Amino acid sequence: MLLLIDQVFIQLGIAFVGALLFWRLLLNIYVLLVTQTARQKSFIDKINRCLPQTQCGQCGYEGCRPYAKAIANGDAINRCPPGGNETILKLAQLANEPLARLDPAHGNIAPLLVAVIREDECIGCTKCIVACPVDAIIGGPKLMHTVIESECTGCDLCVDPCPVDCIDMINSTDKSIPTWTLPTTSGALATQLEAGS
Repeated sequence: MLLLIDQVFIQLGIAFVGALLFWRLLLNIYVLLVTQTARQKSFIDKINRCLPQTQCGQCGYEGCRPYAKAIANGDAINRCPPGGNETILKLAQLANEPLARLDPAHGNIAPLLVAVIREDECIGCTKCIVACPVDAIIGGPKLMHTVIESECTGCDLCVDPCPVDCIDMINSTDKSIPTWTLPTTSGALATQLEAGS
């Protein structure tokens, strides 16, 4: 009887040690996966910082971050026309890949363009607002819309949805972009503004 109890304790001890080793193995696998996922996310973040953040979709993805994920998973680094050669060079260095020319299937390198709405022709349909991936267009339904030039990435996604074709893409340094200036203030209002009240 004593021998049987000893054997049970030995088997329980072996089972306990086996369970500990099993849980230790699971913990090691978990730590490895978490570490690998964090490294992958960090690499995706680095790639994403190299991209121009136009969110234009010319690369075949819905924006810069999805394209960064694709590059991290081995996709081509030469699909970003807005980023041009400078972005391709940065991506090649980061991903340790050979330099490649821009894939012409995704567009051509061109100067930065910005959208301009011919406001007198705008019907206020809001289709351009919905299409803009960076919220650079303001306006309301049935009201005139306008583009915030400093926010516009030149992605061109607002042009096609416009039913009245009142959106032009022009060179961002073009001085014919309609602008307005803040009216000058005088008297008591100017004094209050300067005082910050």
